[in-house]
Amino acid sequence: MSAVRPAPGTGAVDGHRALRLVAPPCGLPPFADIGARDYETAFEVALDLGEKTVESVASDPERATFDNTIVPLERAGDLLERVVMAFLTVSGADATDELLALEARITPRWNAFREAVLRDPRLFARIEAIGGDDTGLSPEQGYLVGRYRSLMAGAGVGLPAQTTARLAAISARLAALSAEFSKRLLADTAELAVIVDAEAELDGLSPGDIAAARHAAQVRGMPGRYLIALAHPTGHPYLKQLTRRALRQRIMSASLSRCRRGNANDTSGIVVQIVALRAEMARLLGHPSYASLAASEETAGTPGAISGLLQPLATVAARKARAEHAALSELAGTTVESWDWPYHAERMRLIRHDLDTAALRHYFAVESVLTRGLFHAARLVYGLSFTERADLRGWNDDCRVFEARDCDGSPLGLYVLDLYAREAKRGGARTHSLVRQARLLEARAVVCNGLHVPRPAPGEPALLTLEAVVTLFHEFGHALHALMSAVSYPSTSGLNVLRDFVEYPAQVNEMWALWPDVVGNYAIHVETGEPLPAEVIDRIRTAATFNQGFLTTEHLAAATLDHAWHTVAPGQQVADVDEFARLALARAGLDHPAIPSRYATQYFQHVFFGQYAARYYSYLWSEVLAADTIEWFTEHAGDLRGAGQRFRDTVLAIGGSADPMAAYRAFRGRDASVGALLRRRGLD
Repeated sequence: MSAVRPAPGTGAVDGHRALRLVAPPCGLPPFADIGARDYETAFEVALDLGEKTVESVASDPERATFDNTIVPLERAGDLLERVVMAFLTVSGADATDELLALEARITPRWNAFREAVLRDPRLFARIEAIGGDDTGLSPEQGYLVGRYRSLMAGAGVGLPAQTTARLAAISARLAALSAEFSKRLLADTAELAVIVDAEAELDGLSPGDIAAARHAAQVRGMPGRYLIALAHPTGHPYLKQLTRRALRQRIMSASLSRCRRGNANDTSGIVVQIVALRAEMARLLGHPSYASLAASEETAGTPGAISGLLQPLATVAARKARAEHAALSELAGTTVESWDWPYHAERMRLIRHDLDTAALRHYFAVESVLTRGLFHAARLVYGLSFTERADLRGWNDDCRVFEARDCDGSPLGLYVLDLYAREAKRGGARTHSLVRQARLLEARAVVCNGLHVPRPAPGEPALLTLEAVVTLFHEFGHALHALMSAVSYPSTSGLNVLRDFVEYPAQVNEMWALWPDVVGNYAIHVETGEPLPAEVIDRIRTAATFNQGFLTTEHLAAATLDHAWHTVAPGQQVADVDEFARLALARAGLDHPAIPSRYATQYFQHVFFGQYAARYYSYLWSEVLAADTIEWFTEHAGDLRGAGQRFRDTVLAIGGSADPMAAYRAFRGRDASVGALLRRRGLD
């Protein structure tokens, strides 16, 4: 047990004040009033309360019941989670050296606490004693007790003390390494931003994009020049538009070289250490690889089931990609390289489908996409409404806060959107909950979407690409999952489902981006006010399977890399990170020279900092369910509100309070078929 360790100069009263500030009884924390010291102090108090609760429950002489064992663990765990998530929100969105240093101190201790709970044999004995026909547990309570048992067994509860001590040491080291990985990636991504001297080099970009690049350079202290910040994935959106091949190559080269240049930000050594430690952890827990350990905790079950999905898709996607490459090279009059593919694919799209994706941006103004698109779709399908709360502030002035209400007007929670890219903000698109809905705590959800959309220059309209529109609908699908959760306990709330199921509702929500009653409502030209012509919308739908050989291959390459790294056996030495990755892709037939992996190993943040280690396959795994569900919604288009209510009641509302595949079968009436995925991607 540790005592409360407030930051220097504070006392216990200040500690509890900080706790109330960072994790208020309900709603959004007042981020403007919270400093780094407050986060650390609140963490210390919440951690101490958590440790005391665990000790009290574990040593309770009374017969174990759900109320005296699970309920106090849920309460204490949720409080600590809220403190940590509030802090990680800020450190991920507006990183400073002070916050990153604090992150490196907090996350290992948070992980250590959670794993200590899972490995406490006294707690396990009490949880094992809960159950039986005479306990009167509800289905949600029974499932939650089963999840505790499963997680604790998987974490190695009951193993010898020497083994559990080693597991704890591994977890602490992994947390520190992951934090360092993220820190180096953030720094190298900023350092490798591409600087352009002359506007003529930016030929192909819109005036707004050029102005934004000029403004970004000026902010960096380089007036008169232009700065192109790197995107999180390997490919950059500007590669589709830039006519100057040399600049496209510079951008691709910079993107691919992140954290693999042998400098202080190189993450190759960190990757090798993380992989070795995860493999050792798996061995200690009785698994031949970390992939085996991870799969056993998900719906997939085994690495073989994952390979059974990935490899057949890889064969089909690679074959289609080769045909696409040949066609593009013929169009280009030369062999298309990785920096050429997006540009010539857009040319081909224009020829085949008469679609100019750059021109489409003028129909996708941010405000219209948000209020007349996302929110309109949520009303049509689920009966929800969203009202902006100008009186509430997020962690940055970019944030916008909206109150969500149900069809009967009752409040559901808050939705926070942080849309624009910043140098101190981690790349990519993500969703997380600041507060998890839970009847036990009388808590309504506070859920956040963070994207990395390039900021327009001052005075210019904020426009989205079609790809960014779909991404926003995807992330909003996660937010809806959290907001419409209707469970009793935070551990079963909203997004707390198995990792290879969590992407499923978000992928379903992508369908509304081009649904007739939705796209016709938001796709309005920013200057003329004219709606996007129906024939253009039809061409967008027809072109949905265009370039899918490339897109599926780059995604599968990333999933294959993740899978390969986490099938490394305990004790196996990896001497060369790049060579290991090359061989893994070659074995899968995904080593096309013009299609780099969506993420190279050294900047694969999902896997070496995020929550997708050995689980990046889950996007495709979930897409099987999503594609099948999209076909179901299409069949029930005549009663969209009724169909939405069924999906909400059987899938979204139950969160993680029931077996996810049983929930899917209850919704769909059968298991999903991979055929729907192949049809969706045009690979059938």
